[in-house]
Amino acid sequence: MKAKHRHYSPPISRFLVSVLYHEAQAKGIPMTKLTDQLLRQALTGSSGWQTAETLREQEAQYQIPPAKAA
Repeated sequence: MKAKHRHYSPPISRFLVSVLYHEAQAKGIPMTKLTDQLLRQALTGSSGWQTAETLREQEAQYQIPPAKAA
């Protein structure tokens, strides 16, 4: 059995969770899909995005296993 990778999941304020819930309900999509869409729109092309892409390419090129969560 392959171990599941763990990632940091930052807490989101209760109010924003409520906003996401109601917006997702209005759009008829899961909250996770809405959150992913919103974050992609906001972060695509940012310096953090570029860094993450570079690291992903390096991992793929050298087959470096992802870092373990602390």
